[in-house]
Amino acid sequence: MLESNNLSRQQLRRQLRQARRALGRHAQRQASLGLYRQLAQNPAWRRARHIALYLPNDGEIDPQLLLRAAQRQGKATYLPVLSAWPRTKMVFQRIRRGEALTPNRFRILEPRRNLHLQRKVWALDLVLMPLVGFDDQGGRLGMGGGFYDRSLAYKARRKSANKPMLLGLAHACQQVDQLALASWDVPLNATVTNKGWF
Repeated sequence: MLESNNLSRQQLRRQLRQARRALGRHAQRQASLGLYRQLAQNPAWRRARHIALYLPNDGEIDPQLLLRAAQRQGKATYLPVLSAWPRTKMVFQRIRRGEALTPNRFRILEPRRNLHLQRKVWALDLVLMPLVGFDDQGGRLGMGGGFYDRSLAYKARRKSANKPMLLGLAHACQQVDQLALASWDVPLNATVTNKGWF
């Protein structure tokens, strides 16, 4: 676990991104399998009908085994899609097996924008989110663009909102002792790694 004392958010991001990128292919595959085992039999996963995931980038833990399992189980799966304008907006769009994907401005694959396949975030059951760092109090350090925080801002305003359940996905090496949260940060219900739940 990384000690966050005396480190800025930028310094934390740099160190944690280096740690996850340093994992080799074998370690990444094992982490992905461990993540699948942590989530696939969990009641929150089994109950969920509409699940948002992401495609990995920059050493993020890979949830594609979960994506394929959800599709086999008949669950509706969604990926984030960035807006051209406003450039800071993100929506969740349904994806089906074998669908063609295109790289967005960050070179992350996403489906072609289709308003008819998009779902409001409050209508999702489960959102599996990438992160750079996490603590065991629900804190999440993202890449710094604020896309997820803006998309989930309603949940922060309505503390009683129980949908969707927000789970951060990470490698165990991304844990820090404590994150100082900004007023706009939306806390997670939990973080799941290949080694356990936090």
